Amino acid sequence: MKKRVELSSYCWIITLLTFAFICGIFVCTVKIPNNNTAVWIWGVAVAVLVLPALCYMPLSVSLDNKSLNINRPLKIKSIPLTEIAEVRLCSPTMGAKRICGSGGWFGWYGWFKEADLGKYFAYYGKASDCFLVTLKDGRKYMLGCKDAPETVEAINKLKPYEER
Repeated sequence: MKKRVELSSYCWIITLLTFAFICGIFVCTVKIPNNNTAVWIWGVAVAVLVLPALCYMPLSVSLDNKSLNINRPLKIKSIPLTEIAEVRLCSPTMGAKRICGSGGWFGWYGWFKEADLGKYFAYYGKASDCFLVTLKDGRKYMLGCKDAPETVEAINKLKPYEER
């Protein structure tokens, strides 16, 4: 089973406006004669902003018989089903504090903290499509994908019998 992560309107607006702004400044910088240093600085700035998105931006969530996978552009994060203690529907609140990560630039990803949930790592596009995965060692992941209730049900069905 594979479910796509859909970005919210807020994510699309933030991503497109920021990217347009950065590209606009880059184009203006290129037009200035003998300004190679500024061109290199803006090129590095764009790379620094886009690289984390390529490493962490969630594209989809998939499930096989052994693991829950968060599919990202450059790498897949796999969580073995045997390590999962609990999975439940749970949306992040407006009180979530971003410790280190993205708050809308190509989705939400990174470390967040909430008063009632504690610290968790997020990979989602819309807050309304989220579910919380708690591992046996206490780590938490806030994941999001289309049809989150169906995904939570499928994960709970596939968890090993002794884990239920």
